[in-house]
Formats: sequence, structure tokens, C-alpha cells
Amino acid sequence: MAGTTEKDKLYLKLESMQPIGSFKLRGAYNKIAQLSKKELKRGVIAHSSGNHAQGVAYAARAKGCKATIVLPNSAPQIKFDATKALGAEIVVVGPKSYERVEMAEKLANEHGYVPVPPYNDEKIIAGQGTIGLEILEDLKDVDLVLVQVSGGGLLSGISTAIKAKKKKVKIYGVEPELAADARDSLHQKKLVKWDPEAVTKTIADGMRTTPVGDIPFQYITKYVDDIITVTEDEIRAAVKKLALECRIIAEPSGATTAAAFFFHRDELPKAKKTVAVISGGNIAPEMLREILG
Repeated sequence: MAGTTEKDKLYLKLESMQPIGSFKLRGAYNKIAQLSKKELKRGVIAHSSGNHAQGVAYAARAKGCKATIVLPNSAPQIKFDATKALGAEIVVVGPKSYERVEMAEKLANEHGYVPVPPYNDEKIIAGQGTIGLEILEDLKDVDLVLVQVSGGGLLSGISTAIKAKKKKVKIYGVEPELAADARDSLHQKKLVKWDPEAVTKTIADGMRTTPVGDIPFQYITKYVDDIITVTEDEIRAAVKKLALECRIIAEPSGATTAAAFFFHRDELPKAKKTVAVISGGNIAPEMLREILG
């Protein structure tokens, strides 16, 4: 927990402490655990910017099935290494999100693999939603929850779970201003796709997906109060502040919610108790060294 005053506190939900270093294990395991024996024998395939890759690889190994993962060549080496160490077969494509989607679909059709989507799936969303339930169990009087939004699985799952039990809790999504398609989609009440080349410029490599998935978007429009953005400098400052003051290692994507609390309080509703989800901690050592330096 990090805080400012006794009446104005920030609590951190540390998904960076998961076995794979991110929240993605929840949705991936929920999906794969419900596959039939025949489906498990076929093997699974996923496309990912890095963290979902590890979640699928971890869950597949636990259930004894083959995992094939399509990763962009822009993913941090630490995520490549971790995914390979979990036993997955890796296929590398270009940096744009549509490139890995197309390759995953092609391989699934050729080999009969079962797709495990990163966000556009009801079971994936339900798995991520368990975070919301845990927040309410640990902090019954929470006022505001800040959640990352990229493809939308995490934000839709948490907002749905929390609003089903406590409608008064405010849910705000957070994304980089260089990849703010979710904010635009929510405000315009329709899916807005940004230039795939443009969103690759954010340091938050886990948030370079565009557009938001159509299934998550249905929940986001119903349960999310608003989405705000943070700058690249603010993300870097949040990574540094979490590391030096809280001894918590967060990757840039994972630090966006903390950045929103630290630098955009005037855009957030008043709240005595705020929870920021730290979605992952898989930061490349060289990037962490550069930010801290």
C-alpha cells in the first residue's frame, strides 16, 4: 500500500507477483482448464505481446498439452525466454497486432490447434474477473479501482465482477495516450481502431493492441465509468517511484494505473480508498536500468 494521507490511500493489487509475473495466468488457465480431453490432445495456440504467452504456456504445461505461441519481434527478450522455458513453441511475426492474429488463425486452421484468445473470450474475461472479487474481499470499502485497458479482457472482467456486487464502486480504465483507442471507443460509444503502427510507439508493450475486443467492449460500455490516459514520461516516473519507494517492480504496462493516481488525481473521482491494479512485472532488465538511471 502506498498513500498520501490517512483519508486518501492508494492500495496496490500486485498481479506482478503471479507465478508468470502477470495477471494473464488467470484467464488462460480458466480457458484451458475447461477444454475437453480431445481438445487438449490437439494442443492450444495463442497470439500475444508477451504476458498472455506465458499464461497460456504455464496453463498448457499444467494440463499436459502442447502450446504454440505467436509473438511479435518487438516483445522484450525476457518474455521470449520465459515463454520458451515453460515449454511452448514460439512463432515470431512483425510488431503489429494484426500480424500475430493472422498467423495464429493460419496455424490453428493448418494443425487443428485450439485457440486461446488473449482477451476476446468470455472464459478469459471471467478468469480476469477473479481479481475484482479478490479486491472486494480484501478491501470491502474500496471507492475507486484503476485498471489497465488494452484488448479489454482485464478491464471488462474486473468491472463486471465488482459492479455485480457493489455498483457504487467507481471503475476507471487507464491506457497510454499513445494508444488511447479504448478511451476513444468508450467516449464515442463505438469501437475505434488506431493505426497499428502508431500504438507500437508506447513504452507499455503490453498495451499496443488495437482495437478493443468486441466482447470486452460490451462489458466496458456497461460497467466502466471512464477511461483516462497517461504520458510516456508519467509511466516511466511511476515505474521508478514504485521501485524506489515501494520496492515493487512493475513493467510499464503494469505501472500505468499508478501513474494515473500519481499524476491525474484531478481527473479521477474523489476516493478515500483507491486500488491500482499492477498488472505485470515482466520488465526487461535493461529498460529498468535505463529508467532508474
